[in-house]
Amino acid sequence: MKDTTDKPLITRDWLAIERTKLANERTFLAYFRTFIVILGTGITILKLELFEDLESFGLALTIASPIILLIGIIRLFSVKRKIKKHYKF
Repeated sequence: MKDTTDKPLITRDWLAIERTKLANERTFLAYFRTFIVILGTGITILKLELFEDLESFGLALTIASPIILLIGIIRLFSVKRKIKKHYKF
């Protein structure tokens, strides 16, 4: 692999880095949307009397949703760190 620290970035490289950053943010937003949907579904199952027999499933969804959000946050910062480390702006 070539060392990118010796040469200044050309426009094409800079744009590729920006696309990577934006893709990372989109991925986080997908995790966030999934968190919201699963949390909302879990709370809905717990609150509606119609779904009393699915109460344990609703509880499992409600507990799993923050874990999904945490994974998304960890991944967001991990990829940001890798980008900064590789290209050393």
